[in-house]
Amino acid sequence: MEDVSGSVTVIMVPLPAQGHLNQLLELAHLVACYGIPVHYVGSASHNRQARFRSHVPPSSAASDIRFHDLPTPPIPSPAPSLSSPYKFPSQLQPAFDATSSLRGPVASLIRSLSSGSRRVVVVHDSLMASVVQDAASVPNAEIYEFNPISAFTLCWFTWESIGMAPPPEVEVDIAELIASKGLPSLLDSSTDEFLKFYASQNECKKFHSGCIYNTCRVVEGRFVDLYASATANGTATKHWAIGPFNPVKLPEKRSRRSAHGCMEWLDKQAPSSVMYVSFGTTTVLSDEQIREVAMGLEYSGQKFIWVLREADKADIFSGGGEARIIQLPQGFEEMVAARDLGVVVRDWAPQLEILGHPATGGFLSHCGWNSCMESISMGVPILAWPMHSDQPRNAVLITRVLKIGLIVKDWMSQDDLVKSSTIEGAVKALMVSEEGEEARKRAAELGAVVRGSMDEGGVSRAELDSFIAHIYR
Repeated sequence: MEDVSGSVTVIMVPLPAQGHLNQLLELAHLVACYGIPVHYVGSASHNRQARFRSHVPPSSAASDIRFHDLPTPPIPSPAPSLSSPYKFPSQLQPAFDATSSLRGPVASLIRSLSSGSRRVVVVHDSLMASVVQDAASVPNAEIYEFNPISAFTLCWFTWESIGMAPPPEVEVDIAELIASKGLPSLLDSSTDEFLKFYASQNECKKFHSGCIYNTCRVVEGRFVDLYASATANGTATKHWAIGPFNPVKLPEKRSRRSAHGCMEWLDKQAPSSVMYVSFGTTTVLSDEQIREVAMGLEYSGQKFIWVLREADKADIFSGGGEARIIQLPQGFEEMVAARDLGVVVRDWAPQLEILGHPATGGFLSHCGWNSCMESISMGVPILAWPMHSDQPRNAVLITRVLKIGLIVKDWMSQDDLVKSSTIEGAVKALMVSEEGEEARKRAAELGAVVRGSMDEGGVSRAELDSFIAHIYR
């Protein structure tokens, strides 16, 4: 890509949670490809986490990204709790609250960089607005909000919060679902502590000059436009849908970045025959529910890779406390190995490479937006099992709007144990039924278009070029 930097400097300010850290680091790499220096800020632990789990090869513009390990106070890092209200990852709240200490160091960094730059561009997670608010007083600094969830979910939350009926562009059945309040509101699906944190960020959003989304206009173009209209307030704020942020061209087998054992197992499987199972970095399942998942996968007879690890703590590198040992039915792992039925992964897994592998035919997912975009970009249909926050609405987008997946369970029965027979039936439905075949076909077609959108002349590449041109104007 052509170097168009001309003394423009970019600062990325992510929320310290995996799906947020990862998205802004991927965006940092996309921006750095234009020869623009990028500064990525956070605590030492969370910067280390972002680098450790990055999908992006180390050689990709790494020299143009500088990590700033900013001081933060010691924080408690409690173990994830099965009793957290609404399945919300309340164990991460100490890390969220500690971000208030970043305001001063971030302001100092902005002022320092502004003296040697024509323009300083601050891109912040929508939940980090308070941290970057002082950029508004720096004459050559501009603030851009990154929305880490789907535009569809943003629309839904916005229409609910202002009591507005969905506009005519929204399908009748989806509009009726929204109007019926068939899913809990943000107020009814988050802890009081998080809602207080959320409100403190909203008070500082009046300073931003534009919005960025990790989505593609072929996926959510109308919802980006509808959200822009619903939040315009008479201003001409710019909106850029420049996703997917994740790499869409993965390394060939010989040069594969990951040497994970599950990739070697995948190489031996038939095309589109394997169900990838992962509930993300914030989900806690009971031992009883894990047993039901194990039996459901076994009874389905479908090949699988199951990432089974405890949810993240506020500091994933901190010791202390007794780590939960997740128990599977006795002999389960030996049985699946003996039958070559699947692989259970108990550490960090190369999710994007797994989804991009020809043998992967489906994704049993919690529907976090990061995972949704990765699956969409790789053309893999989703078996939706949403847990909390934006995930139920993402599941509606996947299964009822885009129709590239099926649902495992009704969200309104979220506290009920999902039986192995339900899981078995859902896996079979996606992998071997006629209904599943239609979802698989649509997912493959959409994935091809989304990957093409990042090519020269593609719609997402044009949006990224537009954003770069705007900050370089």
